[in-house]
Amino acid sequence: MLLYNSATRKKEPLVPRQEGKITMYTCGPTVYHYAHIGNLRTYMMEDALEKYLCYEGYQVRRVMNITDVGHLASDADTGEDKMLKGARREHKSVLDIAKFYTDAFFADCAKLNIRRPQVVQPATGMIEEYIRVISRLLETGYAYLAGGNVYFDTSKLEHYNVFFQHEEEALAVGVRQGVEADASKRSQNDFVLWFTRSKFEDQALKWDSPWGVGYPGWHIECSCIAMKYCGEYLDLHCGGVDNAFPHHTNEIAQSEAYLGHPWCSHWMHVHHLNTSSGKMSKSKGEFLTLSLLEEKGYDPLAYRFFCLQSHYRKSLVFTWENLDNAAQAYQKLLERVAALQPGGQADMGEVERRREGFIAQVGNDLNTSMAVTALYDALKAKLDDATKLAVLDSFDQVLSLSLLERAARLRERQASAATETAEGFVIAGEGDAEIDRLVLQRCQAKAARDYAQADALRERLKEMGVQVTDTKEGAIWRRV
Repeated sequence: MLLYNSATRKKEPLVPRQEGKITMYTCGPTVYHYAHIGNLRTYMMEDALEKYLCYEGYQVRRVMNITDVGHLASDADTGEDKMLKGARREHKSVLDIAKFYTDAFFADCAKLNIRRPQVVQPATGMIEEYIRVISRLLETGYAYLAGGNVYFDTSKLEHYNVFFQHEEEALAVGVRQGVEADASKRSQNDFVLWFTRSKFEDQALKWDSPWGVGYPGWHIECSCIAMKYCGEYLDLHCGGVDNAFPHHTNEIAQSEAYLGHPWCSHWMHVHHLNTSSGKMSKSKGEFLTLSLLEEKGYDPLAYRFFCLQSHYRKSLVFTWENLDNAAQAYQKLLERVAALQPGGQADMGEVERRREGFIAQVGNDLNTSMAVTALYDALKAKLDDATKLAVLDSFDQVLSLSLLERAARLRERQASAATETAEGFVIAGEGDAEIDRLVLQRCQAKAARDYAQADALRERLKEMGVQVTDTKEGAIWRRV
């Protein structure tokens, strides 16, 4: 697979250290609130990447952290802990908040067909590992004590900022948004490994350490979790593009200082989901959640379909109109799949040929839009229904749109609601006699070649929120 490597800024072959096996780390959520749909776009694209690698034949070991302590409001070393902020907002304990929003996150993932990683590790379960690694960094001179806290000394590195070629002044306090001066740091690029003198006295979770009672910094969590479950070398690290600096930059600094050798060979970052007002963010107050989409009547998999149509390295603009278009396209796709008749023997040679083409296209930097195109190409191809269904089932191992499952349910609903009229027309819908009557009138008008009347009836049904699809079996209608 060719995958863009954020560290080298070019597409490169993804080559694991151990043949046939890939270790993959994905930064998990900070569970102080619901994930917004921009967060979920990142997890969906990471899910598609994992499933593509499995489809290509790799064994993938995927690890994810759950941040339930240490992530401060600025994403750097200032502000209050986001978990404490959530607990205060809802008048609950931090542990209660963490449990509730962890469960909510994985419930959203299930609705979006995002596979749960093999390893999910809450940050609070790794305190001994953080202390061990930080102690080693102090011993080797990569960390120092100041103002009661333990800091990583970035001046010890030949090259600190791996992902971006920032000028020195661009990293200065007051230029990088949301960062305030910390008088205890030798350089403002340095970052906290362990807090003992909190910038706020009511930190809820604290542990004993050699440096006093305190809690870990955000960045040390991911390094330690990845090293524990993936070993000293990591094949692939993923996250949102906003994690590249400072979070992933700091992960590389501390991990390679601790290990004494290069750590992760490939970095994949998913770009933002934007609204008309800019980047989606919880800090702005109201934000879009998957539950809100459901309340407005959208199928979560229609949102997955919306995201898959765009490349992960392009910012995606969310509007309700764009989501409407995706929802309609997804429904039409299901209807086309439902129109295929199961049974018979698939041409497995043709299935394999198309599978190889799918791998070639999607394997060029996780091109999910080409994967969607491959679905439509298979539907349009001169293939029998059994072969088409086998091809679609194969592709859906990566896309996870539940195509055959949803199509089977739609086929069953249509069959149970279908009625055959005296004239031989078959009307299938949702069991509404008045709509069946209007659809029948439209069929009669088309049979009589009265296309003006047929079009008028279609428009009337459209105004009623009803969409009619003509198939070789008859007319199928549904509410939209």
